[in-house]
Amino acid sequence: MKQVYIPRTGGPEVLEVRERPDPEPGPGEVRVKVEAAGVNFADIMARMGLYQDAPPLPSVVGYETAGVIDQVGPGVVRSRVGEAVIAPTKFGGYSSHVLVKSEQAIVRPAQMSAEIGAAIPVVGLTAWMMIEEMGRVRQGDRVLVHSAGGGVGLMALDLIKRRGGIAVGTASAKKHAELLALGYDQLVDYTTQDYEEVLKKGPLFDLILDPVGGDSWAKGFRLLAPAGKLICFGFSANNGGGTKSNIFTTIKAVSQIPWLLFNPVSLINANKGIMGVNMARLWDQPEKLGGWLQSLLQLWEEGVIRPRVHAAVPFSRAAEAHQLIHDRANLGKIVLIPD
Repeated sequence: MKQVYIPRTGGPEVLEVRERPDPEPGPGEVRVKVEAAGVNFADIMARMGLYQDAPPLPSVVGYETAGVIDQVGPGVVRSRVGEAVIAPTKFGGYSSHVLVKSEQAIVRPAQMSAEIGAAIPVVGLTAWMMIEEMGRVRQGDRVLVHSAGGGVGLMALDLIKRRGGIAVGTASAKKHAELLALGYDQLVDYTTQDYEEVLKKGPLFDLILDPVGGDSWAKGFRLLAPAGKLICFGFSANNGGGTKSNIFTTIKAVSQIPWLLFNPVSLINANKGIMGVNMARLWDQPEKLGGWLQSLLQLWEEGVIRPRVHAAVPFSRAAEAHQLIHDRANLGKIVLIPD
């Protein structure tokens, strides 16, 4: 099989394709011949050496794949061979073949492509947890979504609109027209404007989804209405937009976290809530995640969620996939395709 390795920390150029023996499924496992593998910001952070949950290097990352079951292990019915599935993985997804437990290989809807299938699990489950489980968005709620043009931002938009919420996003100006057409009610260009200064002039927010961190969390806290919630689900400020780790950027980002603002007394007095989401720490909850994923697939079949693939990039050009995310050039998901 082919795998995209991170041999050492560095820029996108360090990624390399290696040949390894095809894995053999053990008891209760199936082998999936991968047709598409999702790329997530956590993968970029792992390559830079900034992701605490990443496996030791050299390693193969990747949380989500879609493909066809081509072999089953003992205890799995032979009829599963040939099934088109979505297969979440805890690392190892950048592979032409992956092994997963049989129950984790979820049958793909008949009309769903592998690219779309690989674009759903991580961003879909993250958005579902924030909108449905934690945020409990209701009719008329105002929701601020940072990185509105990313995979999570677009998935969150669909779930917000499903509940009758008002979606406000931050994104570079070049993405505004398309994001408005997709359903965002208002957008702020974070590259030229201070979003807090722009948005504090209007109604406050019931929910804010923030993967940026640093001083962005303090700004968001101030923009919350009473009973509002800020959900932190990333820390992109830690990389400062570069392709390699930088200790000075990290120190600055950590120093800007509003440690004193986020304490029990301040939360009580402000009547506000702070929550956190790290999907990598939920991979040991297969029943919960499986139920949410089935709900997302049903919503896709109903046309409610509209996962978008910005680009499908061959394994041999994986560096380009990572660079697209670094440059914030993507509107939707980036997926890798074995070649």
